[in-house]
Amino acid sequence: MTSRTPLLLGASAGACALALAVAAPAVAAPTADGDDTATVSVFHGVPGLTVDVYADGDELLSDFEPGTVADPRPLDAGTYDIQVFEAGRGPDGTPAVEKEIKVPAGANATIAAHLSADGEPRLTAFVNDVSEVGAGEARLTVRHVAAAPAVDVRAGGQPVLKGLENPEEDTAVVDAGTVPADVVLAGTDTVAIGPADLNLQEGADNIVYAWGSADDKNLALATQTLSGMESAPNGVHAGGSGAAASSNSSDQWPVWAGVTGAAALTGSLLIRRAASRRG
Repeated sequence: MTSRTPLLLGASAGACALALAVAAPAVAAPTADGDDTATVSVFHGVPGLTVDVYADGDELLSDFEPGTVADPRPLDAGTYDIQVFEAGRGPDGTPAVEKEIKVPAGANATIAAHLSADGEPRLTAFVNDVSEVGAGEARLTVRHVAAAPAVDVRAGGQPVLKGLENPEEDTAVVDAGTVPADVVLAGTDTVAIGPADLNLQEGADNIVYAWGSADDKNLALATQTLSGMESAPNGVHAGGSGAAASSNSSDQWPVWAGVTGAAALTGSLLIRRAASRRG
């Protein structure tokens, strides 16, 4: 379901923000008509486990570290048996997690290996929104892939993405630039992750993954940027990889503590909600 409701936020500057510069962006060029391939990235969100990733018995990734996003790569459309093994134990061993994933032709997708809300390894496929955004705008997508309850994402102390549950995502189109934000338990002021400055690039889908485990106190954020969606001539296409910038909340941020968010939004931020949920 998609909605676009104007929301005007205004507040004073925040404190104690940790910069999350979105690392080397991946170009989200549209697939040509008739092409039967897709563009696929993989996000690793299972803490403490270096893995190898296989598709139909063929190795896609090796020694893949938690909190990172693999470079996007073309993949033939179809249904794949995706297996994630502890590094060095595939393909004949028992996978840590396995699932059949359908890859649609022409899609730009990210497969996330992560924990369920109750802490079990899971695979979830997300189709990335690479539709055009307006001049001066950025798309913010937040994906809840942590072993944690439902959360709200706040800007300026006010929730802009609400009631996000694992493994859902929610999206808003915002003004490009640096946005102080935090993640709180849904309907409360109890901070889960943050505050942090998110660097939202113009003409891009700036994807933020909330991953890790609340019980193990290792909640963190990782980011992925898909660029090339600007509608104005002043937009510049940025190339590069889909690597994620990751920050471990147990080391740097308050984790599930009863602390109100210090982040605030300077001036006014016009947000047009474009919410989408996938169960």
